[in-house]
Amino acid sequence: MQVMEKSSRFVNRDDLYKGLYDDLSHSRQKNMLLLNKISAWISAFTLLLLTQNPVCTSAVTACGVFVDPPANIEITDPGLLGHLSIHWTRPDSIQNLTDCTVRYQLRYYDTFEERWRSVRTLKLNFAAQFDLEKPVKVRMLTLLKCPCTNGTEVQGEETERVYTPELTGVEGSRIREFHCVFYGNEYMDCTWESGPAKLLNSQHHLYYWHSEMDETKECPEYIVISGVRRGCRFPRTSLTEFSTFIVCVNGSSPAGNLRTAFFSLEVQNHVKPAAVSSLRLQVSEKKRLVKLDWAPPSGMVPEHCLEYEVESNTTMADGTDHQQRKGLENTSFDFLKEGESKKTCFRVRSKVNMYCADAGFWSNWSQTKCTASQETYIPAWDHLTLVGLLVIAFVLVLVLCLSLWILRKITFLFLHSCMKKTSKKGVLYTLYKQKFNKSMPTILSPIFQ
Repeated sequence: MQVMEKSSRFVNRDDLYKGLYDDLSHSRQKNMLLLNKISAWISAFTLLLLTQNPVCTSAVTACGVFVDPPANIEITDPGLLGHLSIHWTRPDSIQNLTDCTVRYQLRYYDTFEERWRSVRTLKLNFAAQFDLEKPVKVRMLTLLKCPCTNGTEVQGEETERVYTPELTGVEGSRIREFHCVFYGNEYMDCTWESGPAKLLNSQHHLYYWHSEMDETKECPEYIVISGVRRGCRFPRTSLTEFSTFIVCVNGSSPAGNLRTAFFSLEVQNHVKPAAVSSLRLQVSEKKRLVKLDWAPPSGMVPEHCLEYEVESNTTMADGTDHQQRKGLENTSFDFLKEGESKKTCFRVRSKVNMYCADAGFWSNWSQTKCTASQETYIPAWDHLTLVGLLVIAFVLVLVLCLSLWILRKITFLFLHSCMKKTSKKGVLYTLYKQKFNKSMPTILSPIFQ
């Protein structure tokens, strides 16, 4: 019995330890779950604070009232090619609050640049540019700051308004390949092609507007090709830089109106400078250095707004060609010729740099300017060879003349001694002298006088 009681006692103690362990494990799990929940709540709260606008809270009520979105939101079109007006009123829920600052946050989707834009204002109206070929999306909310909000700005719920313009016109009649180039800051040509729908006797019309205009205007000078309007030329007085320039192209035909197309651009990003016309080349034969310089292109593009690109094409002695391009900010370029090169040709073009515009077009290439090939000039060491050859040629001519003179003397003495023996020596001598003088070249006759 004692043995059995002892054994039983040990079993109860083990059960006790096991129970305590289970309790501790269960308590530890609860604590871990609680810690995980606390960490999750802290993370969520931190994320909420980080994602909210500055000095705003996530509350929807303030001072015992709801912070409703602006009321009576309206989007109207004053006829300025998509420059729409947005109006609203103060929400009824906060009409009776005094000593409060009410602001409004407005976000709208810029379909030209495909991104949301945001603005905060105390006013009850705002105007923005929209593409009337796409739905107009506007989102608004109210921001309230009162003494009862402890100086923090309470942000209400956001509401959205969508304005869908009506698209009219014959399907497939919208123009395509619309392209504008601002030539030398002097005039801008905008050209287009007709839509895929072939409508006979159709006529296009272009209208434009920018912020300095009170109303829209029609194209000042159409570009007509084969009796059809294919573009519009704008003089500089019709344009404005660093401002949104809106273009609308529509039209009519016997089959119905043409589908309207809208375009937004900033003219300073469409500049194409004139071609560089004066290109000068200087070659140093000893150092094999080529110095290229030019004057800025003509036109109204400021010199400090231009960057350049130089293209060099080198023909090697083995007939291969090497081409290089180098970007520059100044109007000169130093080029070191390769040892086996025969000649190098250069040309230059220009473009508006990033300090004056976000984009632009390269000008046409200048005329090509080439160095002379090696066969057309004499290196410095060849001059010595030429002088030596001239000296050798002169010595040879002198030796030849002297030899002829000595030969003449010998012949003359021989004939003279022989003629003494004959009675006709005087006559023969005279004849010989005449024939000898006739046979001598004219250039050598003074030597044998």
